[in-house]
Amino acid sequence: MNTPMAPTAPYLKTLTEVHSKLLGDGYKENFNVEDNLLKRSDGKSYKPEEVGIVNFFRFEGQTDPADSSIMYAIETNDGTKGTLVDAYGPDADADKTLFIMEVEKIEKKTAKK
Repeated sequence: MNTPMAPTAPYLKTLTEVHSKLLGDGYKENFNVEDNLLKRSDGKSYKPEEVGIVNFFRFEGQTDPADSSIMYAIETNDGTKGTLVDAYGPDADADKTLFIMEVEKIEKKTAKK
């Protein structure tokens, strides 16, 4: 996993805006988690140790805190780049949360001032 320039998006406010930015940065795969494996749309799967989270973005619900979500920018050991979206807080998907907790490489990029 060679990520020379991780995406940052401090000026983006919505999940849709961040997703569009990440798509432009090459994060095209929409990952899902099943049976403690990260799955691509073509069925290829990855174990937690084969995955790096190069950034993540939290979003608060405007009127309802239950609408909170988190988007992870992910790169796998074979160079596949994509995103994983989950609810944030008590409504989070337990399978996704467990998988993310097992990923060893998690970075949070901050905007340079």
